[in-house]
Amino acid sequence: MMIKNTNDGTQKQPYLRLDLNYGNCSDLPSFSAGPRGNDEEKHNAIKAAGYAGVQDGDPDLCKKLGLELTAHARINKVGELDDLFPKWKKENFNCATLHVGWGMESDKEIDELVQYVLDMSVKNDFPIYFETHRSTITQDMQRTVELIKRFPEIRFNGDFSHWYTGQEMVYGGIENKWDFIAPVFDRVRFIHGRIGNPGSIQVDIADGKNQIYVDHFKEMWTRAFAGFLKTAKPGDYLCFTVELLQADIFYARQIQNAQGEWVEEGDRWQQALLYGQIAKECWKEAQKRIG
Repeated sequence: MMIKNTNDGTQKQPYLRLDLNYGNCSDLPSFSAGPRGNDEEKHNAIKAAGYAGVQDGDPDLCKKLGLELTAHARINKVGELDDLFPKWKKENFNCATLHVGWGMESDKEIDELVQYVLDMSVKNDFPIYFETHRSTITQDMQRTVELIKRFPEIRFNGDFSHWYTGQEMVYGGIENKWDFIAPVFDRVRFIHGRIGNPGSIQVDIADGKNQIYVDHFKEMWTRAFAGFLKTAKPGDYLCFTVELLQADIFYARQIQNAQGEWVEEGDRWQQALLYGQIAKECWKEAQKRIG
């Protein structure tokens, strides 16, 4: 059996859900419009901004505010999910996204890890989506496509900045890459919203207009949405979870201001809101494409 879609148990038409990764609130710069208080203040701000859910949010605060919850984790060995499932089920997480392995594993080791995750997802009736992420078994496009041939039931969290920058997708023609990873687009059931350029994994996109790399991400998101919609059933939804991370882990770029201080180049909170609007546009385009 394949990893299932996230589903709300209703007969609603398949839909896009806009969420925020809690790391998007970490260490926001002083000029940011976003929250810099305690966890409750941050969760209130997320709710007020219109997000439906939080990845890695506080379960009690999310329950209090009516926010949905998604999880993330890393596993490197078979068995490492066993203790997480009871927590995820008890605290009503909708799904989880996973970093799996360090990317140095043999195909045999990869297959053992993937089979374990698939078995646990089906056994616990809980969606788990493999992140397309650096330093994991899905760190490159070719190996991920080959993995799909062995495990067509696998499903993904499309975190495409890792490939776009890490594999310099524009080098040699990005359309060739899109065609090659079509089996991935068809299996995306969660997206981490982040935009990079060919040299940096996360960049401020200003208003999002007239930038070719922004257009490339819009196309990837649209193809992923279309892949979901082709087979989605009533009540199914796809989480578009903005994940713009802070400078101290080398995601947000820093520039020197007029005083010579190193500051983040933009406001990740405002950028996240813009990403939501872009995602909605991509969703509408995906609906047109599939008729």
